[in-house]
Amino acid sequence: MTATPLDILTIVSLGLLAGTGAGLLIGFLAGKQKRHWASMSAKDKQTNFLLVLACSSTVMAILAWYLFSYSAV
Repeated sequence: MTATPLDILTIVSLGLLAGTGAGLLIGFLAGKQKRHWASMSAKDKQTNFLLVLACSSTVMAILAWYLFSYSAV
C-alpha cells in the first residue's frame, strides 16, 4: 500500500494536535505547566517541550501503524 500525501498530512496534523494536548495536560497534572509561560522556569519549559514532542511522536506512530495495518485489506 502506498501512502498518499493526504494520508501523511493527516497523520502529522492529528499527531501534532493530539500530542500537544496530551503533553500539556500531562505537564499541567505533573505541576510543570503554569497558566502563564513567563512564570515558568527554563527547566519547566524544556520539560513541557519534551513532553509535547514525545506525545506527538507517539500519537503519529500509532496513527501510522493503524493506517498501514488496516488499510492493506
